[in-house]
Amino acid sequence: MTRHLPSLNALRAFEAAARLLSFTNAANELNVTQAAISHQVKALEDQMGIPLFIRRNRHLVLTDAGRALLPDISASLDRMSAAVARVRREDNAGLLTVATMDSLAATWLMPRLMRFRAENPEIEVRLAVSDAVRDYDQDGIDIGIRYGRGDWPGVVVTELMREEVFPVCAPSLLTENGGLETPQDLRKFTLIHDELTEDWKMWLHAAGVADIDYKRGPGYTHSNLVIQSAINGDGVALGRGLLVADALVSGLLVRPFPLALPGSFHYYIVTTDTNIERPKVRAFSDWLLREAKLTAANLEPAYLPEPTT
Repeated sequence: MTRHLPSLNALRAFEAAARLLSFTNAANELNVTQAAISHQVKALEDQMGIPLFIRRNRHLVLTDAGRALLPDISASLDRMSAAVARVRREDNAGLLTVATMDSLAATWLMPRLMRFRAENPEIEVRLAVSDAVRDYDQDGIDIGIRYGRGDWPGVVVTELMREEVFPVCAPSLLTENGGLETPQDLRKFTLIHDELTEDWKMWLHAAGVADIDYKRGPGYTHSNLVIQSAINGDGVALGRGLLVADALVSGLLVRPFPLALPGSFHYYIVTTDTNIERPKVRAFSDWLLREAKLTAANLEPAYLPEPTT
C-alpha cells in the first residue's frame, strides 16, 4: 500500500508548535530556527489545503482541523519514538558474534571474557574461532580480532596491540644443561617453532648467534600449542607478547634474554561500517582496548598502538 504522507519534519514541526502553541518554543525544542518551523508548518498546510493555525500577533490558535490532527500526530510520533528506542535497547543486548583466531582466543581472550560479561550482562558473546579470513556481513560477524598488517579492504580497522617476539621457556630450564645465561646457550636446548619458522633465524642473527640450526626442534601450526609446549618444559619457544603475557605474569614462563624483535604483524580490531556504531559492538571494542592497555602495562609501552595525531 502506497502511503501519501507529508514529510516527517513537517509533521514534527506542526506537532511541537500545536502542542506548545508557539513557533518560538517549538523551534527551541527541536533545535532549529523559528523560520524553519514556520516554513515547515506552511508547507504542511499548503499540501493539505487546510489552515492548521490562526496566527495572531503574540500567539497561535489551532483551527478545528489543527485540533483534530494533533492527537493522532502526537500519538504516532510517540509510537515511532518508542519503536526506535526499543530496537536500540534490543541491539544493545543479545548475541554478539566475535571472530578471532584460536590461539588468541585460548591464551588471551577467553581468560578475560568473564570481565566483559560482568560489565555487560545483557550481551551474550559467541566466539567464531577460525584462522581463515571471514566475510563479516555474509557470516553474521559483528566484530573480530585479526593478526596482520591491518590493510584489509572493506572493513574498519583499529589497532589493538603491537607485537614483539622473544624467547620464553619454563623456569626449570634456566638451571638445566648449565643454564641459559647467554643466547649461545640455546645450542644446548630444543627450539620450539610455530608456522613462522624464519623468526628464530632473525632472532638468532640479531643476538649474534650464527652456529645454531634454527630449523631444528618440533613445530606446531598454532601458537597456543607452542606456548603449552614451552610451559611443559619441552624447550625454548619464541613468544609473541600478547599471547605469552599471562604466562609471564603467572610465572609459568620466563624470558631468559631481554632481546626482543618487533613483529612484522600486529593485532587489530575489525568490524564493518554498518556495525561500528552499534552500542554492543562499541562496548566490546572499547573493552578490548582497555584490556590491551592492561596487558601492555605488564609487558612494556612498545606494545601499545602508535598514538594518532
